[in-house]
Amino acid sequence: MLVLAQTMSGAGLTAGITVGALLAEEMLGSTGLAGVPSALFTAGAALGALGIGRLCTRWGRRPGLALGYATGALGSVGVVVAAATGSVALLLPALVVYGMGTATGLMARYAGADLASPARRGRAVSAVLFATTLGAVTGPMLVTPAGEVAHAWGVPRLAGPFLLAAAVFTATSVVLACLLRPDPLRLAQALTARAAGAPDEGADSGEEDAAGTDGATASAGRHDVAVGTTVMILTQVVMIGIMTMTPVHMLAHGHGARAAGLVISLHVGAMFLPSPLTGLLVDRIGGRRVACASGPLLLAAGALAALSPAGSVPALGAALVLLGLGWNFGLISGTAIVTDALPPDRRATTQGLVDVGLATAGAVGSLASGPVVARDGYPALALMGGLAALLVLPVAGRSPRRAPGTSGPTGPGG
Repeated sequence: MLVLAQTMSGAGLTAGITVGALLAEEMLGSTGLAGVPSALFTAGAALGALGIGRLCTRWGRRPGLALGYATGALGSVGVVVAAATGSVALLLPALVVYGMGTATGLMARYAGADLASPARRGRAVSAVLFATTLGAVTGPMLVTPAGEVAHAWGVPRLAGPFLLAAAVFTATSVVLACLLRPDPLRLAQALTARAAGAPDEGADSGEEDAAGTDGATASAGRHDVAVGTTVMILTQVVMIGIMTMTPVHMLAHGHGARAAGLVISLHVGAMFLPSPLTGLLVDRIGGRRVACASGPLLLAAGALAALSPAGSVPALGAALVLLGLGWNFGLISGTAIVTDALPPDRRATTQGLVDVGLATAGAVGSLASGPVVARDGYPALALMGGLAALLVLPVAGRSPRRAPGTSGPTGPGG
């Protein structure tokens, strides 16, 4: 059900990326304000991640994700109405609400890991991410037909993709609300309580001699949450910073929008398509080792982008493929490390906070990249980003001390 839902919703996730800036430029009357949608999506994604995490903790994955997508659908309708009426006052908050739906799409990867055994958790996360890609690839191809439908209804063509987003987010919300049964998080919590021999939530966990071990295990779990979160944030900042300025760099060297679009398409494909292989690697060799591999990959991407002659399309395409692959390694390994470290009763809230950090990191990377390029140039940005990614190595390579007789949350491979 998660794979079906993510395949459907992926088409809606591309609406803002594809035409958001163009719609804002048209309605706001300024090219300088065309970046407003990206900032509003990021704000919405941060708010959405926090809210959805808390909803899932209180009510379970099914109502949390279903309500998140319903909120995204509401935001999409708001954008369409704003475009039809020319209301900027409605457009801006509607874009924030739409961003909450995009956060739901990323949060769904955690639901894929709820019922997976530690030995298969990486593959479970990757299956959900890969399904999102299928919809995301389809979405841009539907931009023109959706624009024609919108025009036939008396709505600006640029609002067409948001009509599509409203439809697919609504359908995804219904699918999850009706068919995602039993609730994966609730069932994971029940299975954990049963395995611990706790017949009800009020039962005493018992033994005083277990207190020291439990405390050490909790400390190790907090350390692993910090490790997984830091890995994801580092790779997110580096990826967003270099990706954001690559089209600008290409246009400055005489390449057209089509060439830039090709390079970005290759990059997006590398971000998600390798997910099944990455998940298998996480399960076989451990999340920490895969996280460590993301650093050299991102360094190679930055170095290749920096050394590419005058914005060479093949070289930049190869660099951004490596950039997407390094990000994929960081996201899936970090997700697995965080999920393994959390008990089911605290999992959803903490995961929501982690994704707030991801959204914030994306905003920081995007905002910082422009001034760096203006001052030092694109090659400097790419090389700085690649070197910064090497911070993943000391972060993921160091393990905490654990209580005697206990194993780490990330398993033997971690």
